Amino acid sequence: MGNTAGMPGLRGIDHIGITVPNVEQAVDFFVNIVGCEPFYELGPFEASELLSKTLDVHPEAVMKKLRFLRCKNGANLELFEYSSPDQNTQVPKNSDIGGHHLAFYVDDFDQALAYLIFNGIEVMGEPVVRTAGPSGGQTWVYFKAPWGLQLELVSFPKGKLYEQDYDQKLWHPAYPDQ
Repeated sequence: MGNTAGMPGLRGIDHIGITVPNVEQAVDFFVNIVGCEPFYELGPFEASELLSKTLDVHPEAVMKKLRFLRCKNGANLELFEYSSPDQNTQVPKNSDIGGHHLAFYVDDFDQALAYLIFNGIEVMGEPVVRTAGPSGGQTWVYFKAPWGLQLELVSFPKGKLYEQDYDQKLWHPAYPDQ
């Protein structure tokens, strides 16, 4: 087609799917620590050729359960729990192909960080405060879910410095209609 404008009708990211070792543990963490809201669940889906072809999983993989969560203003989470003979149980590092993290925006960084520490959540290093460059105005720190998934706490209540040079802004959870 040669169209360089992107997919027709694209509106944004609907959800982010993450495979976790235990759906109930993950739901508990995302609901009771992060503050997401649980919605519906599906499963189990037994091993099948359709599952293997549509999701590129081992032919004997079983999707034990999946659960949808809403995390305030932004993409929803779809949590999967699988059993599979070839399952890699290591959480990828940020530098691994397929490595990833979820960033949660908060209005008050210090209050949210204190909350995570109070709840025994592993915080990775010290907060990074950006004062220059395109991300100037941003404060962030990584933390981990109980099973090792890397997450980020981020805030930039007065915006980022890149905004001075661009007519448009990156999508922001505090201002979803921009």
